[in-house]
Amino acid sequence: MSAAGGEALQRLRALGFSDADAQILAAHFLWADRRGLASHGVGRVTWLEGFADLDPAARPSRVEQADGYERWDGNGALGYLTLAAVVDAQLAVPPSAARIVVCSRTFPTGALGYWARLLARGGLVAALTATSPRRLPPPGGGPALTGTNPLAVAVPSSDGRPLAVDVSMGAVTHGDVLAGTARPEELVPFGGDQAYKAFALAVGLQLLVDALTPEDELGAVLLVARPRADPVPALRALASGARLPGDRDEL
Repeated sequence: MSAAGGEALQRLRALGFSDADAQILAAHFLWADRRGLASHGVGRVTWLEGFADLDPAARPSRVEQADGYERWDGNGALGYLTLAAVVDAQLAVPPSAARIVVCSRTFPTGALGYWARLLARGGLVAALTATSPRRLPPPGGGPALTGTNPLAVAVPSSDGRPLAVDVSMGAVTHGDVLAGTARPEELVPFGGDQAYKAFALAVGLQLLVDALTPEDELGAVLLVARPRADPVPALRALASGARLPGDRDEL
């Protein structure tokens, strides 16, 4: 592990995280830094050090389980650790066809593409979204109505290179603001003159998660399924070497 990774592990352990949980968190942060996502990288450790309600001993739990549906409660654990447990559970016992996984009290979640890619590397199709504090106003102005509510989709491939897409509905992320690379007033729906499209997606994803999780709790919703086809290699051939989304996102 790099020097930055070793320092991050030490700081996470100092916060009270177990070695296993510190490893999960550090792996996510280092992946984000390698990808150029400083907003989700090791700098987030400083953010966690200022967390008022941090409970390193909290553990997520699966509170409802069926082949096509699961419900998880973060129980005060960081959303990163809840999603890590959810991903491990889906890979350990995949659905016979498809499964919806609803996670309440699941924040912060980090870069959703990281978790979706883990599922795709394990042979599962994944679509994941999560809510965050309301920070996006309507394009015409007004109060913040939704979170940046990213959406990640990942599809496995027989060539061993899953395709993963991860898009936040904000022109910048809150992480960019925390990292000092963007101003708070830049946190608006992306798209310029067509920002209403990103805002509409943010609203739809907000209500999807809100409808499936307890009121006023940040959460996540995951669709995971067994693939019935192998479309990624054909798309890569059609792209003729052009870079596709997620091509540099190796774990």
